[in-house]
Amino acid sequence: MIQRYRASAGIMLAPAVTLIGIFILLPMLLTIWLSFQDWSTQTPFSSASFIGLDNFREIFGPTSVGRDFKGALTNTVIYTALSVILILPLSVAFGLMVYQHDVAGGTALRTVLFSTYMVPMIAVALVWSKLYSPSEGPLNQMLGLFGIGPQPWLSSPRSALISIVFLNVWQQVGYFTVLAIAGLTQISGSLYEAAKLDGASRFEQFRFITLPLMRRTLLFSAVIAIINAVQVFEPVALITQGGPVGSTNVLTYHIRRVGIERAQGGLGSAMAVMLMLSLIVVVCALFALANRKDVE
Repeated sequence: MIQRYRASAGIMLAPAVTLIGIFILLPMLLTIWLSFQDWSTQTPFSSASFIGLDNFREIFGPTSVGRDFKGALTNTVIYTALSVILILPLSVAFGLMVYQHDVAGGTALRTVLFSTYMVPMIAVALVWSKLYSPSEGPLNQMLGLFGIGPQPWLSSPRSALISIVFLNVWQQVGYFTVLAIAGLTQISGSLYEAAKLDGASRFEQFRFITLPLMRRTLLFSAVIAIINAVQVFEPVALITQGGPVGSTNVLTYHIRRVGIERAQGGLGSAMAVMLMLSLIVVVCALFALANRKDVE
């Protein structure tokens, strides 16, 4: 009987496992293999020649290749950190507004927030590029009503990356609000009732009940937000093309430019491997930190 169940489970899992192997695992293994090769994307795989760790030495070296890679890595870290720092608190705040029954318009707010996530990033990038327009953009026009001059949102190295972060937060916060609501629904209402009887304020209820019991939800949200942030590509490709002065040149766009436009497939693969390893390290560190707090 057990063997029959195992066989049926294997048959049902086979299509999904096959697709994962073909479209995820195989490209990952191919990328890792190419990172140790000297290979141009304009030639077949058979022309690749093994060069060991030379690609990794070059991307971390003092040459222009290394400087550009480290600059793109820094931009990606800043972009990811700012996105997570803004998305998580906003999603919890909006989640509380929607979830609490004494707040009017909760259902409408939930619909509006989640609808932003349903809009394709390409459309979001194009719309926000118009919003950021120096002369005709609505944002600068609204600032003008308060006597504030036009801001160089996308044309200044100081503000271009932050402007892309705001775009990402606007598009992503609805999805993470839904996750926050899902976490709130798992908290028993009796805990809040007992806290009210003990004289706890709303802030104290949030600090000592809501946040601790939402730790797993926030951990999951943080991991998803980090994964989404490091994959940013459309806004940079459509709006800034990595500029001005490389201030928005994130790793995904830089890998595409090196690997496809410059046809340096080996270098591009090495950069992709480093991005993957960095992501794995960060996610594992988050889980380790969460498990350590649970033990304490």
